[in-house]
Amino acid sequence: MKVLALVFQAQPYYITFRFPPTPHGTPRMVQFLKKLWSQATPEQAAAEQLYLRVVEKARDPAFYATLGVPDTVNGRFDMIILHATLVIRRLREGGAEAPVVAQEMFDRMFLDFDRSLRELGVGDMSIGKQIKKMGKAFYGRAAAVEEGLNAAAADQQATLKQALRDTVFRQVADPHGVDTLADYLLRATIALQAQAVGDLIAGKVVLNVAV
Repeated sequence: MKVLALVFQAQPYYITFRFPPTPHGTPRMVQFLKKLWSQATPEQAAAEQLYLRVVEKARDPAFYATLGVPDTVNGRFDMIILHATLVIRRLREGGAEAPVVAQEMFDRMFLDFDRSLRELGVGDMSIGKQIKKMGKAFYGRAAAVEEGLNAAAADQQATLKQALRDTVFRQVADPHGVDTLADYLLRATIALQAQAVGDLIAGKVVLNVAV
């Protein structure tokens, strides 16, 4: 089976596209994931809860009304990526079960992206290409934010702010919310560090840092 691997730098495990390719859209991909999720394992159940919390926080109106994140499909996609990246970063510090939960959350996320595209009217002939583009976008944005967070941990926030300008605010002429979003991500990272990795592996995560 051919797969497209999405790898975080310095990460001890892969987050991988596990979707069998098909020349005619993605029915096999959807069937593949639905089969994987038909009888949820404990890791899948945990991943489901993590992903629900990620989406819930990504929908916080303050990101769009106050910080100026575009209230569009792309803007909401970017906010899901940001929060998924934060959760995966924390899972990285877990034991053997952590990468399994991270992979399952990634799979659940892209199953949801597939559903969303179909609801927007994207057909089988095009959806495969769109999902692959979203996968590459996820990796590119996550890697940029990852680098920025690592730099900010050494009191160098310029890299993180530039990453946000290049990703979340790439289509915004005057991104006034860059500094506030960077500060939020740093505070959210600290809050996640205070949560036990074992809780995340069990599907329990609190994403309640104020924007």
